[in-house]
Amino acid sequence: MTTKVDADVTDSEIDRREAARRAFAEDFGLQWESSGSPRMEGRILGYLMVMESPYISSADLAEALNASAGSVSMTTRRLVEAGFVRRHAVPGDRSHYFRMESDVWGGWLAGERKFLERMRELMTRGLELGIDDQHARERLVNGRDYMSWVISYHRKMLGDWEAAKAERDARANQETT
Repeated sequence: MTTKVDADVTDSEIDRREAARRAFAEDFGLQWESSGSPRMEGRILGYLMVMESPYISSADLAEALNASAGSVSMTTRRLVEAGFVRRHAVPGDRSHYFRMESDVWGGWLAGERKFLERMRELMTRGLELGIDDQHARERLVNGRDYMSWVISYHRKMLGDWEAAKAERDARANQETT
């Protein structure tokens, strides 16, 4: 795997940094798994967060995480669909490359809203089935309305997050001037 580094950095320093990145990815994977998600997703996300290159090939990612190519392929596909990871094209190269946006969490929030919208549509379809049972209809109505409520709150949260980032950046600019 190639990593762009300063000429002053020794091979042992490069190895130490890479070991630290891999350890971070493992810790992130364990934390991710504790929330009920696959550990490999967390390992990949953790590694992408701390890598020093703007993007990485799936083969290099598999090497860095000591994982199979199939596992990396399947997991990156899910992470792209969820909005955590982006594909990156290198002209003339057929390899698969991946990168992470600087604000993956704000992007995740927007992606989660798409999931909630699909769930709301599904609950609405369930209501159109003509179910007579009061409890079944109540579950569907509550599900549909909950999804609508959370969707509207997501918009507010995303706006609040953008405002918080702007405030943080303004404070950082004041501190440096």
